[in-house]
Amino acid sequence: MSELNKLVEPAQVDVTYETDEPVTYEVVGNVAWIMLNRPQFNNSQNGQMTFAIDDAFIRATNDDQVRCIVLGGNGKHFSAGHDIGTPGRDLHTHFENRLLVPGHVNKPAAELLYTREKEQYVGMCRRWRDCAKPTIAMVQGACVAGGLMLAWVCDLIVASDDAFFQDPVNRMMGIPGVEYFAHAYELPPRIAKEFLLLGERMSAQRAEQFGMVNRVVARDDLRDTVAEMADKLAEQPRLGNWLTKQAINHVEELMGKRSAMDAQYHMHHFAHAQSDLVTGSSIAGMDGKAMAEANKKDAAKS
Repeated sequence: MSELNKLVEPAQVDVTYETDEPVTYEVVGNVAWIMLNRPQFNNSQNGQMTFAIDDAFIRATNDDQVRCIVLGGNGKHFSAGHDIGTPGRDLHTHFENRLLVPGHVNKPAAELLYTREKEQYVGMCRRWRDCAKPTIAMVQGACVAGGLMLAWVCDLIVASDDAFFQDPVNRMMGIPGVEYFAHAYELPPRIAKEFLLLGERMSAQRAEQFGMVNRVVARDDLRDTVAEMADKLAEQPRLGNWLTKQAINHVEELMGKRSAMDAQYHMHHFAHAQSDLVTGSSIAGMDGKAMAEANKKDAAKS
């Protein structure tokens, strides 16, 4: 057998989940409310949460009573990104894959991350983007790195006036943006370069100017505003809503969105491999705490 085909023993890592319910699900009228539910870790996304989000989208899709889906986060922040340092970080945990991607835990070296992220990051996000029902992201506080991916897959984004958006992975890890690479479709190219190269926070107000956010409202008004929009969408023709979002998504594909994302995915993993070779860590030794502290320090300067 070729050395390149050899499998490895999965790493044995202690994982402690702080909750059995990383996502909550509630149907109010004709709207499904999917809420990220790791507030003590600012809704950072581990595999447990990712698959729970997928379960919730499947549930909402299969329920004919549901005609609109809201994706939000419990607590102070929408999502601080992917889990890179909580006791529930489950990088080496196997889940039953759903997208014809093989399991990752027995794959060696760079193949492990490449395989896992193809399923749990790019694959899942594309799956949710193509949901047949209109979706609204309800964003408050931080929407950072992997949090962007969750908001960007939704059809509409409503943000509180204290929300901010950020992708600092180039500045901190030398990686050209998160895996669901929609930056240059959500923002004008030169602004997308600024967003990635400098890695600074973008306020909800500035994001609205570029069309990345549909509406900015006071935090106290956020849920009511989203509920009103969701109820309106739920009253509109079901098939019409689906066809409309398909039509606009198709325009993005004609503009090369999927091809651009595929190309960047390989750059992303080349950067992971380079970092591993140079620093001994695929994420340059960063963890959630270090990332948060660096972000706060950088924000204080500006």
